[in-house]
Amino acid sequence: MFILLILTQLVLPLAAIAGVAIAPLQNLLGFSLQALVTAILLFTIARAGIWMFPPWWMPYAYSLLFLLGLIVGLKRHQTRQRLPSSGLGWVAIVGFVAFGIFIGNAAARSWIGQFPPAIPTVDLAFPLQGAHYLILNGGNDSWINAHLKTLDESVPRFRAYRGQSYGLDIIQTDQFGLRAPGLAPSDPTVYRIYGEPVLAPCTGKIVTAIDGFPDMTIPEIDQVNRSGNYVMLRCGDVDIALAHFRPRSLSVQSGMAVKVGDQIAEVGNSGASDEPHLHIHAQRPGSSATPFSGDPLPIRLNGRYLIRGDRVTPP
Repeated sequence: MFILLILTQLVLPLAAIAGVAIAPLQNLLGFSLQALVTAILLFTIARAGIWMFPPWWMPYAYSLLFLLGLIVGLKRHQTRQRLPSSGLGWVAIVGFVAFGIFIGNAAARSWIGQFPPAIPTVDLAFPLQGAHYLILNGGNDSWINAHLKTLDESVPRFRAYRGQSYGLDIIQTDQFGLRAPGLAPSDPTVYRIYGEPVLAPCTGKIVTAIDGFPDMTIPEIDQVNRSGNYVMLRCGDVDIALAHFRPRSLSVQSGMAVKVGDQIAEVGNSGASDEPHLHIHAQRPGSSATPFSGDPLPIRLNGRYLIRGDRVTPP
């Protein structure tokens, strides 16, 4: 996964910026397309990127580098020719147009995904109390929320987990945007969010409290017990799932009543979790056999509809 992140969030944007600065197309149409597609690419990577590494502030650095690269490219672009003069130049134009259409669609989807779907939204309190939280998955499009794939009912294994489709994944960073020492240390306890108290986001009753599954060593995941240690909290007619807790950290049991802000567990790395994080989602109650199969509902935390890349420090 980290090789893919490095390629798409570090190598690709830097290569595109370098192309504008060092190798601008020597015709007005080509250079304009090159600059436009590069800008759309940087926007899409900023919106859809998973900023575990590089950190969340890198898109701002890319914006500055792009402006500098554009200035350098304009100085190197000395010809006043408006259109390509060779077949190779036209091939480059067609290539930029095709890639621009693809990346433009991704940019539009990642932008539209910031708006909640036109169904009832559940308002909850933010379930953590520290600082510098980062949303890894969240929003209303699969470009910014990987959970939405479980809405595809043509895949049988997704049906049991469709309730998580509008779910959020939350990690914690330091003030520099780093979540752990190194790129992906195998020990889950060195991640900043590990062991953070998880608080009840609403007042209700604990329907299910599962404990005892071990933390997974990064990047291994538990393919069988995918939710790991988790709690299902019923608030009114809605179920709230919080998952991937540290083993033996639950302070609640099935049947208990809790209020907003009561501690229920600690963040861990159990289940299908490739690094320590907190998963939270809202759904209509599922069946006893498949508790995560209820109809999914979008959530607002402290009044915000959070999407991938959003940063949160609760008051």
